[in-house]
Amino acid sequence: MHATLPLLETHRFPPLRRDATATLQVNLGYRCNQSCVHCHVNAGPGRTEMMDEETLALIPRVLAARAIGTLDLTGGAPELHPGFRGLVRAARALGVRVIDRCNLTILSEPGQEDLAEFLAEQGVEVVASLPCYAADNVDRQRGKGVFERSIAGLQRLNALGYGQPDGTRVLNLVYNPQGPVLPPDQARLEADYRRELAANFGIVFTRLFALANMPIQRFGSTLISKGQFNAYMALLQASHREENLAAVMCRALLSVDWQGRLYDCDFNQQLGLLLGADGVAGDVQEGVASRSRGLHLRDLLTRDLAGAPIRVAGHCFGCTAGSGSSCGGALKG
Repeated sequence: MHATLPLLETHRFPPLRRDATATLQVNLGYRCNQSCVHCHVNAGPGRTEMMDEETLALIPRVLAARAIGTLDLTGGAPELHPGFRGLVRAARALGVRVIDRCNLTILSEPGQEDLAEFLAEQGVEVVASLPCYAADNVDRQRGKGVFERSIAGLQRLNALGYGQPDGTRVLNLVYNPQGPVLPPDQARLEADYRRELAANFGIVFTRLFALANMPIQRFGSTLISKGQFNAYMALLQASHREENLAAVMCRALLSVDWQGRLYDCDFNQQLGLLLGADGVAGDVQEGVASRSRGLHLRDLLTRDLAGAPIRVAGHCFGCTAGSGSSCGGALKG
């Protein structure tokens, strides 16, 4: 796989500083039951990285110590971690809002037959990947049969009260473009999703998040192989909007990898841009990033990071281009 960080470091991005941390986004491991072309984590069934019990136990302590109101769980498929359910229960017992970034097909994996009911019982918000409302497009990105299983998962969540107008069980969908283009207008695309999913499958949902594909890891490497990397970077830079800087997710979010190391965002995590590493970086996939050179989850028990500088590079234009993009979708309506 081609390294993208050396190319991204040649692009200048405006300096940013952190606000108070409102969300702790934790990657529990890279194991996944899918291998998607656009995946910036390079997750898949063959990945073995998994957070250990000692680090997992730190998470509720940090949530309480820093009064962090939201725990955002990701992977891979975070539900495949054996400590996933215990962590969810511990966070909910603290009154913390929990988000599960779910690929939907995990709901029908062997051993996960009661997962949907567990999420509903615990009041977990579901952010579900569905890159299109058409079967061919989804299966092209995510694998044959994924669309059918995803629809079945959504229908099951709907039956449990997710995505209903009363808003008690939140079900948000995530759209990613097919290639090196910006996502379309989020509001118009959401209207299309509502119309097509309701008409064809009787599915309802809370909101749609339109996310730009980041030029890193598997997607970035594919762009390099196809000779499209520079053109995509030029598109992101040309579409940069200064007003989006105030709302980028890294200001109020902390990203934690499966080893407990801290990053300003999930994308920096995949590039090895450790928080507090004083300029030292490396590709996590290649194992260059050193645990000793950055901050760890345990440091948050006694340390407040508000005001700290955010590590930036060319990929950050993916969050400020056009309507803007973050883990919560477009930044501007």
